[in-house]
Amino acid sequence: MDDIVQLKYALDTFYFLVCAVLVMWMACGFAMLEAGLVRTKSTTEILAKNIALFAIASIMYLLVGYYIMYSSDGPILPSLGMLIGDENTAAAVMAGGDDAPYYSSRADFFFQIVFAGACMSIVSGAVAERMKLWAFLLFAVIMTGFIYPTQGAWSWGGGWLSEIGYSDYAGSGIVHMAGATAALAGVILLGPRKGKYGPNGQINAIPGCNLALSTLGIFILWMGWFGFNGGSELKISDIESANNVAQVMVNTNLAAAGGLIGAMIVSRLLFGKTDLTMLLNGALAGLVSITADPLSPNAFSAMLIGAVGGVIVVFSVLALDRVKIDDPAGAISAHGSAGIWGVLAVPLTNTEATFGGQLLGVLAIFAWVFIASLIIWSTIKMVMGIRISAEEEYEGVDISECGMEAYPEFTSSK
Repeated sequence: MDDIVQLKYALDTFYFLVCAVLVMWMACGFAMLEAGLVRTKSTTEILAKNIALFAIASIMYLLVGYYIMYSSDGPILPSLGMLIGDENTAAAVMAGGDDAPYYSSRADFFFQIVFAGACMSIVSGAVAERMKLWAFLLFAVIMTGFIYPTQGAWSWGGGWLSEIGYSDYAGSGIVHMAGATAALAGVILLGPRKGKYGPNGQINAIPGCNLALSTLGIFILWMGWFGFNGGSELKISDIESANNVAQVMVNTNLAAAGGLIGAMIVSRLLFGKTDLTMLLNGALAGLVSITADPLSPNAFSAMLIGAVGGVIVVFSVLALDRVKIDDPAGAISAHGSAGIWGVLAVPLTNTEATFGGQLLGVLAIFAWVFIASLIIWSTIKMVMGIRISAEEEYEGVDISECGMEAYPEFTSSK
């Protein structure tokens, strides 16, 4: 019997860690997606933001974030040992019973870190090409250390949202809508890129520099999402959990496919062309949509949920442009609008969830993240400014913020 328990512990821990690595790989997906959707003169800076924010998220989640999200008493800055949790001893595991979490607490900690990083990655693309790098990084400190884990504690940490029945399996609202909401607050204060909107209301397209990179980014995100959703089952060492993981991964894949096809059809009908950027964000919207509950639906229902998300993201991108909210990566639409849909769609296939509970969760998370982010963004704006000058924007944020270009052979800032 002892050997069986130890085997379960080792298997669940290993599975947890592999899923965490897949989610960490999504950081590369976000970086590639955003690097392809900005102009050549903004590529170095967007890459610097994505790799730096992951490092910041890792450290801030260690210092305070994990503790805020999953602990309700004690000092604000506990010791390192307290933060990562006392490791499960053999005796504690043996005595835990059939429902005990047979995995390392440090594996859980690592899994939660990469979720915090993913949330912050969403902000990066929305504020691209005109924000000061260090203003963004300062916001990342607050977002990953305090804003994200506070609302996460309301649900995943056993707080009041979980008590009223709010259901969010892997974070359509907790991770994705939260990141999009923080981005929205920043974009409103930041304003659009120069030349994006004309004086007579026209919307000028600003094409990205490398759609091959963006497509690679979506493939990486699609792959990483199997860890994002699959790992949220938390274990795989019994028949029920193993079957659940298989269902989650099937549904995750079908939702992405449905989202892409939905966006592809709508963009063709609206524009008369097959817009690749809409296809990419459609797949992303499908993934976000199913993340709130990738377990309850059957595969066909998951595909439909994703397809609706793909349709929503197209209209959301167009709507935001009409109100002059400039989001170069479409992140607010793909993660915010689709995230709201994903949370509200849970009761359609999960009888334990209620529309009222889901709606209250959406409103609470949005209100907290938007107000807190607006305060932080405004404070940063007053203290050090958040936007580069018009001259620096014309020259390129790569030169003004990083002092180097990603494509020196093809650009000239001299």
